[in-house]
Order: sequence, then structure tokens, then C-alpha cells
Amino acid sequence: MSNAPVPEYDLYAIKYATRDAQRRDHFIGGDPHEGPMPLDYFVWVAIDGDRAIVIDTGFREDVALQRKRTFLRCPVETLGLLGVDPMAVSDVVLTHLHYDHVGNFDRFPNASFHLQEAEMHYATGRYMRYPRLAHSFEADDVCGIVRLNFARRVMFYDGDATIAPGLRAHRTGGHSAGLQFVSVNTKRGWVVLASDVTHFYENMESERPFVTAFHIGEMLEGFDHLRAVAPSAEHIVPGHDPLVMSRYPAARPDLEGIAVRLDTAPVDHR
Repeated sequence: MSNAPVPEYDLYAIKYATRDAQRRDHFIGGDPHEGPMPLDYFVWVAIDGDRAIVIDTGFREDVALQRKRTFLRCPVETLGLLGVDPMAVSDVVLTHLHYDHVGNFDRFPNASFHLQEAEMHYATGRYMRYPRLAHSFEADDVCGIVRLNFARRVMFYDGDATIAPGLRAHRTGGHSAGLQFVSVNTKRGWVVLASDVTHFYENMESERPFVTAFHIGEMLEGFDHLRAVAPSAEHIVPGHDPLVMSRYPAARPDLEGIAVRLDTAPVDHR
């Protein structure tokens, strides 16, 4: 057994898009307190020295126009502001294959992609005949990942797995059949990138899942799984909550509103 120390990654969230929405849009069954509740889109990157592991790859501007999302910046190009060259990235973790998490996969030509096998089955299987479920996917993205598999560039998992020292994947399902979240060791301990296990802090805190659902029971269990893996609630980072940008400090002063550090404690938990 290796006695090498576990890496402590620098961990960032990059905001690349947003959309206006209402509270009723984010909770199964709606919400009695109507009002605005915007939703942000993020990609994440864990950096250890010269190595960077990217978690999800966002969507392209043409998809933003098609889906009426406000596109702020290319997430892949923005990685360069953190010193990350997409050409040099060797590993990309895809939490699932929904359009806002797998677009731009082709911008990482030298990377292996890490995915739960159940998600590939789901995205290419019988449920995609139903528009209510297929709407969350872009067929071209799914086909692209199939081609990457033929090129031996997809690593499949069936459950929890260590992707690299200090970086783990945890399968939950629920929102999508093969959804996984990621835990990353940092200087403040293990930070849990929830991705779409909880879109907002409030989904988990109130135990009211997001409206896009494959299995509601697994979504509820997913909240428990997040809590079990995280050292504390302050170590859980939701996948789409604008509060992430205010609770965590900017990566640098010139990246205010663009990228925040998740390897430091939140500046305002409430």
C-alpha cells in the first residue's frame, strides 16, 4: 500500500451561463412562495501542480441560443484564465450526459472521460423515446461520447470509484439514471461537488427535488449520500445555485463574477 500523501487540490467553479426562472421551476410540485429564482451554469476544475482534472464541460453558445439560456462565456476558454490548457487535460469527469454537462467534450482532444456506465445505457436506451426525458440531452453530444468509447477514451464505472488520488466519484442516480457527484480533497478537507444531485442549496435543505427527475426516490437518497460523504454541510457545493458565486471568494480580483475558489471556506454560509 502506498504511503504517498493525498494531493490537496486547488478547486474552482467557473460560471459560464445563466437563465431567468421562477421558484416554481425548481421544485417538484411547484413552490407556494412565487418569485424569481435564477439558475446558473458551472463547470469545475481541480488543479494539483501541473495536473488539472475538469469536472463537466458545459454547453456551447449555439445550444444556449436554442434553449434560450444566457451565454456569458465559453467555459473551455475560461479555463485558460486559471492556467489550464484544454489540450493538456488528461482527465474529464462527466457527472452525467445532460446537455449542460457534456457539451464541448470535443475541446479536450487528449483526455479520457470518466462516466457511470448506467448513464450511457440511459442516454442511448429505450427511455430516450420519451420527449420528457430526452429533452435534457443533445443527441449529438451523446453520439460523440459513443464515438469516444469506440476510440477507447471513456472509462466506465458501476458505483463509487477513485478517479485519481484525492478525487472520487459517487454514483447516486435520480435526476439522471447514471448521475454521479465528485468529492475532491483540498486544504479545507473533502469538498463535495454535488452537480445535479442538488441544483440549489434549498433543494437539499428542504428535501424537495428539482423538477427534472428519472427516479424521485433516488433523488431523495442522493441528498443523504451528499451528507454522508461531506465533512459538513459547508463542504457541499450545489450544481446550479447563484449563491455559490457570493458564498465563495473570487479566484482572483479580475475573475470576480467569473470563477470562485471552493478550496476555502464559504464567506457567508447563510
